[in-house]
Amino acid sequence: MKKTGLIILVLCISMIVDAQVFQFRGPNRDGKFPEAGLLKDWPEAGPELILEVEGIGKGYSSVISNGEYIYVTGMIDTLDYLTCIDFEGNTKWQVAYGEAWKKTFPDTRSTPTIEDDRIYLVSGIGELVCLNAETGAINWKVNVDRDYHGEWHTWGVSESALIVDDKVICTPGGTETSVVAFDKMTGRELWKSPCIEGQRSYVSPTLYDYNGQRFILAVTASHLLAVNPETGKIQMTYQYFQPDLWPHQPKGVIWTNTPLCHNDEIFISMGYNYPAKMLKVAADASQLEEVYTDTIFDNHHHGMIELDGFIYGSNWQNNRKGKWVCKNWDSGEIKYETEWNNKGAIVYADGLFYIYEEQRGNVALVEPNPDEFKVISSFRITKGAGPHWAHPYLFDGKLFLRHGDVLMVYNLKA
Repeated sequence: MKKTGLIILVLCISMIVDAQVFQFRGPNRDGKFPEAGLLKDWPEAGPELILEVEGIGKGYSSVISNGEYIYVTGMIDTLDYLTCIDFEGNTKWQVAYGEAWKKTFPDTRSTPTIEDDRIYLVSGIGELVCLNAETGAINWKVNVDRDYHGEWHTWGVSESALIVDDKVICTPGGTETSVVAFDKMTGRELWKSPCIEGQRSYVSPTLYDYNGQRFILAVTASHLLAVNPETGKIQMTYQYFQPDLWPHQPKGVIWTNTPLCHNDEIFISMGYNYPAKMLKVAADASQLEEVYTDTIFDNHHHGMIELDGFIYGSNWQNNRKGKWVCKNWDSGEIKYETEWNNKGAIVYADGLFYIYEEQRGNVALVEPNPDEFKVISSFRITKGAGPHWAHPYLFDGKLFLRHGDVLMVYNLKA
């Protein structure tokens, strides 16, 4: 009997450890998707469009799939909705989960985070919500920004919730706390970090593993924080916001990109001609030290990729223009700065980059090459409205894109 109980316990622990999470910018939030057997070039009109669905609500959030269903958030009237769609294009359910951001640049930004039969979302005003992935029923809900006195920057909330072990993480910023952990099954508070100054940022946190230690890398509008996921203790901080460089918003910068990690270094970048920084983690993980400053690779809100010692992505020249950039991670040397349509989102899978340009909706398959920006194939998204700001998502040989209230799924299998 004892042996049977031990086996059950081991199996339960194994299930918890091995539970797959489907989330913003891939399994590790670094823009890399573990796909294989994908097309190495596309027909002139693009890969095969296998599904197109309208009426999902307006939004800039990514489309997510766990292989069984497709999930996407969208703003309808004054509420944020989550829509569940099968691969025949049928809407299984559409559920309002929270109040939308209704001021400047509304529409949903929070991408669903899926683990097993649960979906985690943050509404436009900072409500953390857990829903049943099969039925859309709300399991629990916490108004984090209200309850923890979060303070918004100019455009409200863009966070996608992070799951760490038995916790779901949210970053309200403000004067009470910077980061809060909740029991992912019940919504009960497990810990809240001390307050480090700064309003709520637009960054989704990530998990960073350094020398066997794990840290939640979270961001306020002024600081990068490395937080112990078990206790909420802030282990390291770095003040990115410098008032003399950003005088027109005195409480923080427009910071959107999840920190990019590689070995013992972290790269942070935010656009608007604000200097990007390469930071080094001290050997004892007690502090973050500046390695170099970069005035060229100021990525707006499109994400960056580290690959084979180089960083790829786009920079900011103004709100409607940017170039594609590659730089050496170690030295900071800019390898190229190339104009191709406009700035945009970038992800990586099966040896190639997938980029989605923000202004006209050009989608391209690009060869990773530090010496040149080499487009292999491209096509254009013509359905939907508004900026093309949703980051691409890949799973099971499919490319998931979204423009406004329209989602599209493409077959990438060779």
